[in-house]
Amino acid sequence: MLCAPVNPSRWPVRVHPEIPVTVRVFTQRFSSTRLGARLARHLAPHRLDVWGFPYDSVLSDSAASIVAELAANAATHGRVPGRDLELRLALLPGARYPGTLRIEVSDTRAESRPPGPEGVAPPSDDSETGRGLLLVSALATRWTVLDRHPVGKTVRAEIDFPAPRVA
Repeated sequence: MLCAPVNPSRWPVRVHPEIPVTVRVFTQRFSSTRLGARLARHLAPHRLDVWGFPYDSVLSDSAASIVAELAANAATHGRVPGRDLELRLALLPGARYPGTLRIEVSDTRAESRPPGPEGVAPPSDDSETGRGLLLVSALATRWTVLDRHPVGKTVRAEIDFPAPRVA
């Protein structure tokens, strides 16, 4: 079968200026245990420090608290024996802000799915649990729960950060 040659000059050509984009991504798996959640919490600020966001900065502290909560939830509610939880950090260019830190914690238990941001309600005053996702809602610019293929779920939180102050 013969095909007519393709003439690219007939296609509409759109010229987009090349915009340099640096996306930094870090992914690590941990055991679905309290120790694994603790290691994830300690590793997140270290990775941000390597990327130029110092320890004890607002972004580092917020990220550490979000990772601590999401990893603890994955180890407690999403644990499947023999399966790991996964932490993924990504620095993305922002649309309205200079950048966005994306935090994703994944586990392999799809049936134990937390409510989305619209479904989180404050617990009763005498409850000892149920405040973690409220903390995530307070610290993150936005967050959601996604399906993870082939199995499981991912909780994604994003923090938009402003341009650094020039001293």
